[in-house]
Amino acid sequence: MLRPPILYILLLLALALWHCGDADNPPKEGDKLLAKVYNKNLYLSQLEGIVPEGTTANDSVLMVTAYVQRWVRDQLLMYEAERNIPKDLNIDKLVRDYRASLVRFNFEQQIVAEKLDSTVSDAELKTFYENNKDQFQLESTILKFQLLKLLPNAPLNDLNKIWYSRSASDEVKLRNYAKQWAALALLDTEKWYKLDEVAALLPKGTLSSDNVGSRREGTLSDGDFRYYYRVLETVKGKETAPFEYVREQASKVILHKRKQQLLEKWKEDLYQKELRRENIQIVQ
Repeated sequence: MLRPPILYILLLLALALWHCGDADNPPKEGDKLLAKVYNKNLYLSQLEGIVPEGTTANDSVLMVTAYVQRWVRDQLLMYEAERNIPKDLNIDKLVRDYRASLVRFNFEQQIVAEKLDSTVSDAELKTFYENNKDQFQLESTILKFQLLKLLPNAPLNDLNKIWYSRSASDEVKLRNYAKQWAALALLDTEKWYKLDEVAALLPKGTLSSDNVGSRREGTLSDGDFRYYYRVLETVKGKETAPFEYVREQASKVILHKRKQQLLEKWKEDLYQKELRRENIQIVQ
């Protein structure tokens, strides 16, 4: 069953409160009336806590004035909404139904927080991935990628050596160099990026779906920055996403299914328990 939009529900709740009138909040003796809209009154005592302690007199006046203006406009809106409620709209029932939905939702969340095992092992993730690869088809090309976007004054004398090197010591040097001279550095060799995200970091036309397969690495300048980039691996759109790329998504799916199973079992156990206690009667 579709739930009404939240703003619609809030309006219904406000209308229900409107029905109550001011009888539930009579003014205190000596209270000051600040505004009135039809049969709705706003008193000074209702603004308690609106103005923080330490606020100057001028700022206090501005805050109170702004609050009163908002209150007046809200009351006018509610008055017009009240006058235009469809005759067949049962507000009280809608409010009761929505309250029941909120109570049930929060109780289910409490059950999940107390009873759900949120640990998902690597073995479980990989098994789920292998059995559900059709759920992990890429919409667009992704790639493993490295990039240095160098500041104009960055020294280039030793950069080529450490950029093209594969030794662990030169990798450390490259990261230290990037900290000092790069406006942007992407050096994680295991991270996947969407092609359009990467292409936006380079001068226009450097990488695209048409050339990413052949343009594996290069250096170029746009006049302000110098770029060193390297494409390590690509997977095209419509193909199955790599496991590491969808690992988090797979974990969320597993936990969602686990949560649904937990709630269904809890509700069935509750039903059977109360049935045995004869607290349920189904009249045929």
